[in-house]
Amino acid sequence: MSIEIANESGVDVDEAPIVDVARYSLDRMGVSPLAELSILLVELEPMAELHERWLEEPGPTDVMSFPMDELDTAKRPDAPPSGPSLLGDIVLCPAFARDQAVTAGHTLDDELHLLTVHGVLHLLGYDHAEPDEEAEMFGLQGELLGEWRAEVAERARAERDRLTRERQRAADAKLLGTVGLDEQSPS
Repeated sequence: MSIEIANESGVDVDEAPIVDVARYSLDRMGVSPLAELSILLVELEPMAELHERWLEEPGPTDVMSFPMDELDTAKRPDAPPSGPSLLGDIVLCPAFARDQAVTAGHTLDDELHLLTVHGVLHLLGYDHAEPDEEAEMFGLQGELLGEWRAEVAERARAERDRLTRERQRAADAKLLGTVGLDEQSPS
């Protein structure tokens, strides 16, 4: 899956987890690994222009999604595989999201991860205009974000464990070398 990210927002954010949560969400939702996604982080003014132009709403917003290709789910099973499909664009506005993060009591990064999942779901056709749609979309959003966070925590734990084992092996090798029992010592 190809995910391009560009930060034109002027806000320093860690882009790797944004790409990671997008990839996780797309994988979990069964999107083709050939799909392509673009994520753009912008300043308040360009986001306000997009918001006014496409949704006829004044001022900036936190996230907007622009689907490109329809996913071809009606293909015959014996049809040849198609090429990459451009899923669409997600546009995030970190300056706008910063205030939401403070209100929600979490970090800007946490808010951007949430908004990325939100944007992915919009690209996949989910909406929250009606109460039942909102319940479904926000429930799925929370589920995806929670599962991704658990996976990230597990990866971090596994890496800590690996580093601990590596340090222990190095310490053991140093000790064995000191007493002449290392692997290079003749028997």
